[in-house]
Amino acid sequence: MKAGIVGLPNVGKSTLFNCLSNAKAQSANFPFCTIEPNIGVVNVPDSRLEKLEELVSPERVIPATVEIVDIAGLVKGASKGEGLGNQFLGNIRETDAILHVLRCFDNDNIVHVDGSVDPIRDKETIDMELQLKDLETVEKKLDKVKRAAKTGNKDAQKEEAVLVKLKDGLEAGVSVRAIEVAKDDRVAFVQPLQFITDKPVMYVCNVDEAGAVDGNDYVAQVQKAVANENAEVIFLAVGTEADITELESYEERQMFLEDIGLSEPGSGKLIRGAYKLLDLETYFTAGEKEVRAWTIPVGATAPQAAGVIHTDFEKGFIRAEVISYADYVQYGAESKVKEAGKMRVEGKEYIVQDGDVMHFRFNV
Repeated sequence: MKAGIVGLPNVGKSTLFNCLSNAKAQSANFPFCTIEPNIGVVNVPDSRLEKLEELVSPERVIPATVEIVDIAGLVKGASKGEGLGNQFLGNIRETDAILHVLRCFDNDNIVHVDGSVDPIRDKETIDMELQLKDLETVEKKLDKVKRAAKTGNKDAQKEEAVLVKLKDGLEAGVSVRAIEVAKDDRVAFVQPLQFITDKPVMYVCNVDEAGAVDGNDYVAQVQKAVANENAEVIFLAVGTEADITELESYEERQMFLEDIGLSEPGSGKLIRGAYKLLDLETYFTAGEKEVRAWTIPVGATAPQAAGVIHTDFEKGFIRAEVISYADYVQYGAESKVKEAGKMRVEGKEYIVQDGDVMHFRFNV
């Protein structure tokens, strides 16, 4: 699953990407520093994994991961090919969620592509370009559906009504994710078209060090502006985070964080937020050889969770042995959980819960 970092040029996207992935994408004080998208695989911080490691003492520990894509900066007119528009829009279409970076700090030494700091204007610039691209998509589809609807095809008439609603909303500057459509209609007619503005979004307010703990007025403006969007808003001091990642020792990094009033790097908060945004959760396997976090969609069944390990596990699924994370920690070992009668045997219909510790029985 991929989350794409987007925003205007020079708002801190590549610096943020570097903080998250340590992949050292080029970042500099000029527009279009990033041309080809950089991709980093980022570990999801999870204190439960550390606790299981402490209890089991395995040979190795493997965390869950999220793929983060740093996409070229977008400018006004991108939907018509300005800047790196078409390439940008193609790259973002391939992601599952959007991390939209907004500049929320003043610094005369870092140029802004529009000459002044205004995160709401910046947000609207990108929203409009994405909406215009989605409008192209809906208009093309609508032309085809209208012809079928005129023949009396009931499904086509239903689809036409949904597409007209989307078209009207996009023309009014509303993103697809914020347009009210019945759930069944959304699944049948909206999701197959993969609208860019239908992707879940998190607004990442890039603040200066003074705003790292409590945010600032710019952040408050963003929170107010997106209140009706069903979107996440977080803030972090990207430049400060970059300085922290340059420090060699864990102790030095912790001291730096404490000095500015933070208990953990903001990047950890962002990665967990991206994981949640992608509608993902974690289950664990725990044994002497390996303690591992496995990524599954929220609502996955036991066989589907088994299939993440290997497709044969899903095909030949017999049952799952399940221990809740809380029980594992309370009793301290799998053997003691069994003695207490707290290990459950679950079948094909079981919906895996975030944090379950699982063993699978299968036959191929």
